[in-house]
Amino acid sequence: MPQMRDIEVGELSLRCAVEGDGPLVIFVHGFPESWYSWRHQLGPVAAAGFTACAIDVRGYGGSGKPQPVEAYAMEQIVGDLVGLKQALQPDQPAVLVGHDWGAPIVWNSALTNPQHFRAVAGLSVPFAGVPNRPFTKVFHEHFTSQGKFFYQEYFQAPGVAEAEAEKDPRDWVQRMMYSISGDVPPGEYWSKPYGATFLEGLPDPQPVAWLTEEDMDFYEAEFKASGFRGPLNRYRNHERDYAWLQGWAGKRIEQPALFIGGTRDPATFLFGAVTDPVAMIKMFAPNVEGHILDGVGHWTQQERPDQVNALLIDWLKGLREPI
Repeated sequence: MPQMRDIEVGELSLRCAVEGDGPLVIFVHGFPESWYSWRHQLGPVAAAGFTACAIDVRGYGGSGKPQPVEAYAMEQIVGDLVGLKQALQPDQPAVLVGHDWGAPIVWNSALTNPQHFRAVAGLSVPFAGVPNRPFTKVFHEHFTSQGKFFYQEYFQAPGVAEAEAEKDPRDWVQRMMYSISGDVPPGEYWSKPYGATFLEGLPDPQPVAWLTEEDMDFYEAEFKASGFRGPLNRYRNHERDYAWLQGWAGKRIEQPALFIGGTRDPATFLFGAVTDPVAMIKMFAPNVEGHILDGVGHWTQQERPDQVNALLIDWLKGLREPI
């Protein structure tokens, strides 16, 4: 079992699950998740000769939970990772691994702080370079203006999604996870009109091997304790993130990179915007190794832990010195 530690990273502390000894690998989860989302990776990566550290992102679980929306901008969360790296391994750069929102967080951490992060792996969400407009403008054009529901639009108004999710955190998280997993039967569950609620139209979750009742007990307890305000505030910073990242316009991730996506994951294909995510990533991170796993949905490392672990550890071992 990993050791649970509260580590000061600057303006707040992060709860971290730490296991092993060796070069530092930092794992960053997505929404609505936890350090626990990396439960299948920590032991194997530690056994392969690394210090594996999975965090609760700010706003989640046992980490600091500032109230302002702007406290969840990409710049602040990247700063948390720099602070964590400096606290745990000040003498050499670390490796980053992220899934879902954690993937953009680690991609942009590697882009903006190459002196601190020497390699980066993203799961589910590919790197598309520095944006040329805020993502709010993208989903307004393709969804909202056409009268279509888009979950990130629904998340924009503070308090709305929080009220729905906090009414029954277990049901909300389980329905979300099942509805975009590789196990859900094909269906147009997310094709609904603007004004619908998040849960409206989602299928009843069925038992799946990768998400047990014990796993759901953990997630339920975490979100009952922490709420959803901090996690949802991440979605309310697209304009701030766009403005901050313009300082790196035209730059690429030059470090070694790894991408693992799934054929059943809409995020892997940027909701239909790309057909070959690995080719796209290579334009902005030329040293990427890419894998698209057949039949895998959005919860990559939880749905296929053995396959992901094999790819990840092989890549980690293949990195040049100081590993």
